[in-house]
Amino acid sequence: MRGLYDPWLTPEQKLLNESNTQKSRANKLFSSSRFSEAIGEYDKALSSCPNYLDYECAVLKSNIAACHLKLEDWKEAVESATAALDALDRLQPKKITKGKEYNEDDEKVGVVVEIAGDDEDVEKELAELQLSDERKEDVRRIRAKALMRRAKGRMEQGGWGSLAGAEEDYRELSKMSKLPAQDRRVAQSALATLPSRINAAKEKEMGEMMSKLKELGNGILKPFGLSTDMFKMNKDPSTGGYNMSFEQGR
Repeated sequence: MRGLYDPWLTPEQKLLNESNTQKSRANKLFSSSRFSEAIGEYDKALSSCPNYLDYECAVLKSNIAACHLKLEDWKEAVESATAALDALDRLQPKKITKGKEYNEDDEKVGVVVEIAGDDEDVEKELAELQLSDERKEDVRRIRAKALMRRAKGRMEQGGWGSLAGAEEDYRELSKMSKLPAQDRRVAQSALATLPSRINAAKEKEMGEMMSKLKELGNGILKPFGLSTDMFKMNKDPSTGGYNMSFEQGR
C-alpha cells in the first residue's frame, strides 16, 4: 500500500489519504465520546478533502451531524446533515422519469443510457457510469443516515417548520426499500405522532403571530380612540373565508 507521501500518488490521492487519516482519528474520538474534538478532526478532514469529491465530503458532513446530535446542538446537526444530502444530490441527483419523480424502485428496471462524444469522452463517461454503479449502495446508505440525523435534529428543534421538515424526511425514509429495520421503526413511529405535533405547533405559532399583530394594530389605532377589539372577524361557512365587521362602542 502506498504511503501518504508516495511520489507516485497524484495530488488528489495525497489529499484524500490525508483526509482519510484525519477521518480515522475523528472516528476514534467519536467512539470515545469526545464529540467536540471529533468535530474538529472531521473539519480538518473536510479541509484536506478535494471539495469536488461529493461522496467523501457527504460522509464527513454526516459524521459531523452525528457529533452535533450527541452534543444536543440540534441546529448545527440539521445544517450538517443538510450539507451532506446536498453533496449526495450533486453526486446522484434525483431523476424525473416520464413526468414523475424518480424513486429508487425505478433503478430495478434496466435503462439504456446514450453516450455521446469521441473515444476519449466515451471511455470517461463509461468509467463514470461504472463508478456510479459501484457507489450506488454506499450513496443510499449515507443518504439514509443523513436523513435520519436531520429528521432527529428537526424533531428536537420543534416548531412548525422543523416538525414539518422532519415529517418529510421520515416519509422519504419510509419509502427506502433497504432501510435498516430499526430505522424503519423509528420513521414509522415518528410519522404516527408528528401530525398532531405539527398541528399543535402551527396553532401555537399562529396564535403568537396574531397576538403580535393585535399589539401592533392597537399601537396604530390608539391615537384615533380605536382598538382591534372593535373589529370582529366572522367566518363565512359557505366559502370558508372571513368578513370583518366594526363594532363601535366596545
